[in-house]
Amino acid sequence: MSEIIDCTDDAGRAEGLARAHEAITAQECIVLPTDTVYGIGADAFSPRAVATLLAAKGRGRTMPPPVLVARPEVLDGLAAEVPQGARDLAAAFWPGPLTLILRAQPSLTWDLGETHGTVALRMPDDPIALDLLGLTGPLAVSSANRTGHPAASTAVEARDQLGDAVGLYLDGGSRGDNVPSTIVDCTAEPFVVVRVGALGVDRLREVVPDLTNGTDTEA
Repeated sequence: MSEIIDCTDDAGRAEGLARAHEAITAQECIVLPTDTVYGIGADAFSPRAVATLLAAKGRGRTMPPPVLVARPEVLDGLAAEVPQGARDLAAAFWPGPLTLILRAQPSLTWDLGETHGTVALRMPDDPIALDLLGLTGPLAVSSANRTGHPAASTAVEARDQLGDAVGLYLDGGSRGDNVPSTIVDCTAEPFVVVRVGALGVDRLREVVPDLTNGTDTEA
């Protein structure tokens, strides 16, 4: 039976992080809180773990998961030819609810699915997530729900959907509005917003004025 660990106090958080680190090292999936919604996470460099993540969600390889990072400084280690505008967006909104699609470093030995040479990166603004990322390194993380169902805003909601497909759930409390991150494709010229989430387009344009909104059907 999968386990939920209450990470809202120091003792539970220390236990939860240690157990989650062990699970990630063993190429297993865990559920963790982020600043937007709860996520199902796996070692980004383990094809087996990423395949387990996609299977737990009922998702195919055509919908690869984004990768969460603990520090902006890892950007150049994971992405190639990073445009200055992407660096400016990361400087302005990381940690926070902004995912950047970039060209992946071709030398990396990972398999996130059919990415077409790109990777979606985000630094979450959540202390539990950041502490875990500091222990594990980059994690492939997708919303903790079955595909086609609402994203989970609590660990209990996540377990109700994913069940024993995930062995360990870290409970960091409710995620509130349950709004996902905003996604910007930085491989396009100009940059394109492909999903509007917790961060509005107007705020992004304060940093990158020519950014376009691909979700606007009139554009």
